[in-house]
Parts: sequence; C-alpha cells; structure tokens
Amino acid sequence: MSQGHILKTLGRQEEALECYREAIRLRPNFGEVYWSMANLKIFKFEDAEVAEMKKQVKDGEFSDSTEAHFRFALGKAHEDKGDYDRAWHYYHSANQRQRLLVKYDPVETEVQHAQLMEVFSKEFLDEQSGHGCEAPDPIFIVGLPRSGSTLVEQILASHSRVEGTAELPVLGKIAGSIGRDRPDGVIFPLAVRDLRKQDWAAYGKQYIEASREHRFTDAPLFTDKLPNNFSLIGLVHLILPNAKIINARRHPIDCCLGNYKQLWGKGQHFTYDELELAEYYKEYHKLMAHWHDALPGKVLDVHYEDTVGDLEGQVRRILEHCGLPFEEQCVRYYETDRAIKTASSEQVRQPIYKGALGRWRLYDRNLEIWKEELASIVDELPASVRNAGL
Repeated sequence: MSQGHILKTLGRQEEALECYREAIRLRPNFGEVYWSMANLKIFKFEDAEVAEMKKQVKDGEFSDSTEAHFRFALGKAHEDKGDYDRAWHYYHSANQRQRLLVKYDPVETEVQHAQLMEVFSKEFLDEQSGHGCEAPDPIFIVGLPRSGSTLVEQILASHSRVEGTAELPVLGKIAGSIGRDRPDGVIFPLAVRDLRKQDWAAYGKQYIEASREHRFTDAPLFTDKLPNNFSLIGLVHLILPNAKIINARRHPIDCCLGNYKQLWGKGQHFTYDELELAEYYKEYHKLMAHWHDALPGKVLDVHYEDTVGDLEGQVRRILEHCGLPFEEQCVRYYETDRAIKTASSEQVRQPIYKGALGRWRLYDRNLEIWKEELASIVDELPASVRNAGL
C-alpha cells in the first residue's frame, strides 16, 4: 500500500493500482486500500470490487476506522454509477463513524478566530507593518480543502520562476512557538501583542530558513500551499510583507460536499459532521472578510469556477498578482511533472474539465443543512460561481 502511495504521488497511477490490488489480494479486508484506490479520484472500481466491499461491510468484523474506509470507498463507487442517493448513504454513514474517532470542538475554533480578529485588527496591522523580513520568496495559497488550491499551485509551479513545494508546516510551527515558554501562559495569538518590532523580521527570516529544507531548485519564488494557513494571514503580513497570498475559493456547498466525501489521513476533523462543516465554512468566510477589510488588496481571491470557465484569464490574473510575467506553460499546467501529495493529485494532471462544476446539485435533496446555513454566503457570490453547473 505504501508503495502505491508513492507511485500515486509521482503520477504513476496504473502502477499504483497494481500495488493496491496486490495489497487487497494479500488482505481482502484491508479497507484502507480500497479507499486509497477511491482517492485516486479519476479511477472507477470494477463491479467485482464493489461487490467485495459490500460483502465486507455486511459480514466483516473490524474496527470503526476500517468500516469508515470501506464506506467512503463505496460512496465513490456509487457516485461513479450515478446512484447519488446510495452514494450519499455511504458517505454520510462513513462520516458518522469517522466523527466518533476524532476530537473537534467547534466552540474552540470560534474562540480562536475571534481572538485572531481582535489581535490582528486593522489598527494593529497598520501600527506594526514595515518591520518584517523583506524576502519576496513565498507565495501562500490558502482557503479550505477541496476548493481548488492544488490547481492554483500547479498553475504557479508551471512557471519558470516558481518552485512548487508542498503543504509546508513551517508557518504553523512559528505561530505555535510565539509565547510558548511564557510563564504567564499567554500564547499565540494574544502573545504577539508583546513582540518587539525586530521580532517580526526575525520570525520572517526563520520562516525562510526553515522552508529551505523543502526546496530543491534555485527558482526565486516558491509556493506554500497549506489551506489552513488562512487563519495566519495577519502574521504573514507582518513577518513577510512582500509575500504574496492567494485565497482559493469554490461554491460553498460544493466545497462542503467535497470535504464530506473525503477521508483525511490526518487533521481536518471539522469535515465529518454536516453542521460542524457548515459552521467552519462560515468561520472561514468571516475571517477572510476580516483580512480583506484590514489588508485591502493583500489577498487575491481565485474562484475555482472562474478558473474552469476562463483558464487563461485567471492564469494571467494570478501571475499578475504575484508579479510574474505570463508564460504559456501555466495554461498547460497538466504537463508539469512534479510530485503531488494532495487529494487532487490526479485531477490536476488532467486538462481543465467542467465535470466538477455545481456537483452539489446531484445531491440536492440531501443537502438541506448546508443550503440553509450557507444561503447568505451563496447569495453574495458572483453569478459565474453561483450558477455554475446549471
């Protein structure tokens, strides 16, 4: 299975499938392998494989985690057959089982985001600006998972002056270190109020130094595509004022559906409950509105739907935001050969396609919670995004 994961990352799908199927031959109740096959996204199960998964779910005696793997894979199998009600049944039941296995507190998320907006106010950001590390190297790609961030990354990584790296843990580690050893227990983000002006540059240099271990070329710029960094935009602005930031967006119900269909290797625990997922999306939307207000022009929003509808136009817009000249290769991003570890690895190795637009409409009658909770955000969307898939 691990060998299959490596081959998948390198874009060698057929060889990855051979490894996954050999793992199943050796251990037929290995649910994680079936999910690994489903996670190739553009792969479709054979009928015999679907029958075997159903048999395992019906007769097998295994952990909730294994059953969740089987059910997520069965959701993908039925979606590919066009049986969306049955697919939803398996996705929903898979999430119910997985939610029991993870710890997530939505109130804690709300408190953390409230603190970020309180500390990194427009006044604080204006007062502390101008003291960070001047290096322009990083391009941060943020947002929520399943919003098209890997596509934006692949477009940029196709430019001759940009190195595509991965989901770097560096920024989060720096944030976590601020105030960590204070005897009074005050930690990030409250602890940033006591930083000296020279500390901003020091943390920026620390980021640049730590990110070097993830780099393998001499390209002047590099991508740092970790969607969850959307909460740290204020910190990025103060420690790396010349860094570029792109917010990958997608229709909120499509975004929620994409996450609800995904079993994550680690983290993203907010995705396994319908209401918690909607609440997290609203928290993300509120925090991004704060950054746009406090740092006008700092963050470029890129809607997945607009990129699909006008690829070259959005490529030019992205490159202009990053101070880069247009290169045709960025439009042919799918030809760029690089290792990609995210859930969208196989999809971004294909030319642009419209099949994912408005995907949520196929599950419409099962999505009342999201339609109600996210209605006001949907109403604000550009018509090109709101009506995608019609």
